[in-house]
Amino acid sequence: MTTISSRPLGVERQRDASTDAIRLAVIGYGYWGPNLVRNFGEADGARVVGVSDLREDRLATVQDRYPAVRVTTDFEDFLADPTVDAVVIATPVSTHHALAMAALRAGKHVLVEKPLALSSAQAEELIETAHRLDRVLMVDHTFVYTGAVQKIKELIDSGSLGRLYYYDSVRVNLGLFQEDVSVLWDLGVHDLAIMDYLLGGAPSMVSAVGAAHIPGRPLNTAYLTCVFEDDLIAHFHVNWLAPVKIRRSLIGGARQMVVYDDLEPSEKVKVYDKGVTLAGELDGSTGVNGTSKGKYDLLVGYRAGDVLAPQLSVSEALGVEAQHFVDCVRTGRRPLTDGECGLRVIRVLEAAEKSLERGGALTELS
Repeated sequence: MTTISSRPLGVERQRDASTDAIRLAVIGYGYWGPNLVRNFGEADGARVVGVSDLREDRLATVQDRYPAVRVTTDFEDFLADPTVDAVVIATPVSTHHALAMAALRAGKHVLVEKPLALSSAQAEELIETAHRLDRVLMVDHTFVYTGAVQKIKELIDSGSLGRLYYYDSVRVNLGLFQEDVSVLWDLGVHDLAIMDYLLGGAPSMVSAVGAAHIPGRPLNTAYLTCVFEDDLIAHFHVNWLAPVKIRRSLIGGARQMVVYDDLEPSEKVKVYDKGVTLAGELDGSTGVNGTSKGKYDLLVGYRAGDVLAPQLSVSEALGVEAQHFVDCVRTGRRPLTDGECGLRVIRVLEAAEKSLERGGALTELS
């Protein structure tokens, strides 16, 4: 299984592996809840003891599949239970802040489905509360835990790609339309979390344009551009109205370039030893029209080398993430996708919304 490093979070809690398993309750058993229950059920040192959902038919499904798991329509039953160590929240985004705050105040460690909250103010309050109560707060940015993203991070950190020039991403499909968030907050948050992890820094300005083609529904098509201080530019296309499903990112560096296609069954990451080379000097001569003679021939060349497909971990990303959360609860270490990570992503989304209101004008991050 992929090993995920993490950072210290205050004083580490040295909990022996031989002690009782971390007892978890999952709140929400809709689209993502079943995956969370299954993966946490398979995590070492963890035990799913309860599931809460407002729909009785979903709870009946839980009882059929996991007879030993306690079910309830009232999530507060688990918050009041002192034997429950942690809560995993997989509910609509509009409920994340209230549920996570209630769980933290009840002394539970918390994993929240993306995005962490609906505003940076809400995210900051969650982070402060988790820090004050010495609880682990983690965001379900699942793609960060894929073997593909971990390999790309390794390539960037090793300097293999050289100086980064651009980051281009497309994430489109037909649906699923959300009721309480736009396509930027639904699909875009995935790629912003990946970018945040890979680049290790926030953009200075963003620009966004988009449209809502379905009356009464949020934005369904958007284009977001992030500008960094060192001339690195990132661009994202997200769309709920595409006839095909595309999950592709291109990262261009001075030495090598990467194509990451999440839908590729075997070779999700390809490293291209291609690029441009700058050589020679202008001789100052001019052509008949007054322009520099041979300017581009002298300065720009093209390099075409091998294409490599590095070996990747085949572990299920959500399983790696679930194990990471359990390990962080045991040791007190800070998760890879902690509250601060969720906050940085939300700040980009908030700046994007301001840009949308201003017709796509460049907007500084607060």
